[in-house]
Amino acid sequence: MPDRPLPVAVLDACVLVPMPLADTLLRLAEPPCLYTPKWTAEILGEVTRTLRLRFGKSAAKADYREWAMREFFPAALVTGHESLIGVMPNHPKDRHVLAAAVSCRASHLVTLNLKHFPERFARRGRVVGPSTFLKLLLDIDRPVVEQRLRDQAAAIGLDKQDLLTRLAASAPEFVPRLRGV
Repeated sequence: MPDRPLPVAVLDACVLVPMPLADTLLRLAEPPCLYTPKWTAEILGEVTRTLRLRFGKSAAKADYREWAMREFFPAALVTGHESLIGVMPNHPKDRHVLAAAVSCRASHLVTLNLKHFPERFARRGRVVGPSTFLKLLLDIDRPVVEQRLRDQAAAIGLDKQDLLTRLAASAPEFVPRLRGV
């Protein structure tokens, strides 16, 4: 792994809901870490609500996801960003996400809702989609990314190619790059 600071990324709720994307992102944040994940209580709450209301998960399953994220990544919780929310120049629904990124000095904000953030942040590479972020992690340490994907596939009873097919729904530019296409 290169001797440079690891990226710090605020993960928006929209990338923490769909499986296998959330699983992939979280596995890549486990030691040896390829990046440092960040989120807020509001982001976690949105994940839990979405799992229950849109995807019909039981309260126990949705609450377990939030508990596990808090338990395994205790340093990921961003606090103290609340005073910035009102002055963020993006879509009101996602101001809290940008405020968290500014507050913790994140190098990246990973979201599927790019249109909710000012174009100037996207042009500087600070607000990115999951494909762009996963490609960055692939460039940091391809062998670790490939091993984590093999581990993920095995853990959920799939072969790696089936996992990549499912992952392509949320990270369509990443999967061909990983496959070398």
